[in-house]
Amino acid sequence: MSIDISPRLLRYFLAVAEELHFGRAATRLYIAQPSLSHQIRKLEETLRTPLFTRTSRQVQLTAAGRTLAREAPKALAALEQAIQLTRLADSGIATTIRLGYTPVTGFDTLTTLLDALREDHPDLLIDPREFYSAEIPERLRTGDLDIGLALSPQPVDGVAGEILREEPVSALLSLRHPLADTPRIPVTALRGQTLLLFPRHLAPTYYDSIVAAFHEAGFAPEICAFDDPPVYAMLARLAGGREIGLAPASFAEHAAKTGTGIILREIVDPPILAELSVLWPTNDPSPAITSVLATARRSAEHNKWLRNPAT
Repeated sequence: MSIDISPRLLRYFLAVAEELHFGRAATRLYIAQPSLSHQIRKLEETLRTPLFTRTSRQVQLTAAGRTLAREAPKALAALEQAIQLTRLADSGIATTIRLGYTPVTGFDTLTTLLDALREDHPDLLIDPREFYSAEIPERLRTGDLDIGLALSPQPVDGVAGEILREEPVSALLSLRHPLADTPRIPVTALRGQTLLLFPRHLAPTYYDSIVAAFHEAGFAPEICAFDDPPVYAMLARLAGGREIGLAPASFAEHAAKTGTGIILREIVDPPILAELSVLWPTNDPSPAITSVLATARRSAEHNKWLRNPAT
């Protein structure tokens, strides 16, 4: 059975519960005492239980009244929060945005975007969650995420996206590797080298684009994929000095700083590009999501993330 109780009735009740005096509570609420007494009786009738014991000398809470005095503030606070979040969501200023990102975006793109969001929308709450690129579109489709940053994502119905960042794929190698003294490594120089790459199932389109670049250069690459956490697995393997890691430049720069004796080298002739997209659900995105997208686009323009930005 549903019970319809207005927030006003709860506030009247709490005033009496705090004052334990109908006259003082009525003065506090700026209403007549008979009217307040009538409203409290109406509340008791609705709940079908007395909330106060009344005598000529005092007013006391019943067991039911003490329970309501404990729970009513929680109900009013929850209602107030719901109203506030609804208004803020309509304005696009404040709500919680669940942002999915990939390991390769967490060291530069994500931190830059979060800084920009704090500047543009200080009241916006961001909940960053790390996933692999292949997972993010589906999580957006099912409502698990609100915004995503994914590497060359595959199309999914109900999810829109646009390229946010284009950057070269770089080579990571040990100072002991024979190619360490080559500042710019041609693609053909990687023939016969063992190349470390994130497993295909984590970012299929990205993986395939890299393989295609080698085939266009006239040879099939020797790729060794790994399922361990990307940064640490790659650095541990590279320390041996015989393999070369492939990763987007911003991720590779972080990895090179993290690993002792690991250096970064540019891949050329031709360069291989990695494309990072921002994704969002197409089912009527909220003003808050629209605001995040606007900030993401501004960040891309300000940091020159796109090589050939749309005009």
